Amino acid sequence: MRPDLSRVPVFFHNYISQVKQDELLEAFSVETPAFVQFIESIPSSKYDHRYAEGKWTIREVLQHIIDAERIFAYRALRFARKDTTPLPGFDENSFAENAKSDKREWKDLVGEFKAVRTASEYLFASFDKDQLDAMGTSNNNPIYVLGLGFILLGHSLHHKRILKEKYL
Repeated sequence: MRPDLSRVPVFFHNYISQVKQDELLEAFSVETPAFVQFIESIPSSKYDHRYAEGKWTIREVLQHIIDAERIFAYRALRFARKDTTPLPGFDENSFAENAKSDKREWKDLVGEFKAVRTASEYLFASFDKDQLDAMGTSNNNPIYVLGLGFILLGHSLHHKRILKEKYL
């Protein structure tokens, strides 16, 4: 079932709307191979391309997707396990500045994405209805596990669209 948008901060509604499937595990099964195929098709001459001064390179965008996915999955794990400790946000620009992705091999970034996504799929597949419905607080906003699963997928789809429109 699709997430209840009233239980997800408005900021994330755009990400959720990127996911066309109604069931989370179906969305993983469709979107993961499509995203992997997309990133594997990017020409090596474009890895360090920026579409404007001050914008991230494609390599930095992929690292950002990996980092954000880890964070979304961690939040989901904490909330599914009934940990009600409020979790902080994260500064995506600070992460990008300190990731040193320009020193990473593209094949390693792609491999890391695949590993992180596989771990996310297993994590969300392990949750029952009660766990998917669990709430928590992240970045001073209430949010729930099912919403985080759709956000995680929609976030990569959002960046895929930007990469197609502005970088490639």
